[in-house]
Amino acid sequence: MSEQRLTHVDEAGTARMVDVSDKAATVRQATAEGFVRVAPETFRLIVSGQAKKGDVLGVARLAGIMGAKRTHELIPLCHPLMLTKIDVDLEPVESENAIRVTATCKLTGKTGVEMEALTAVGVACLTVYDMVKAVDRGVTITDIRLIEKEGGRSGHWKAAE
Repeated sequence: MSEQRLTHVDEAGTARMVDVSDKAATVRQATAEGFVRVAPETFRLIVSGQAKKGDVLGVARLAGIMGAKRTHELIPLCHPLMLTKIDVDLEPVESENAIRVTATCKLTGKTGVEMEALTAVGVACLTVYDMVKAVDRGVTITDIRLIEKEGGRSGHWKAAE
């Protein structure tokens, strides 16, 4: 890895918002994922739509979308972005008693959307937790990570499988 410095820290070591004024607007997209692991009984409640609080997957999908749109309010130094696409998917993984959450965010702009995709996943995972915690205190949220990004100066990047 070449010697690089953190982009949100200036020469004096002070945190700052990155100036993107001179960057070209390009199409940028990022996809992130995470997992919510639950007890087998809880998994059945979620998938069957029988959770007391209602449609866990539908509510979590909406929460993830809302979280992506508010990333700049939650994460210090993030730019407010005009996202043009937010997809949040919640896929039951029966063999693991888990819900795989993926989020893809897209825009044409001067800065990337990785934080928005990661925030969408985190908020959706936390929403699943919130909706089932009364019946399952052992819920875990794991492996939230960026899995792919496209656009900008650094081009295309994809996580190893």
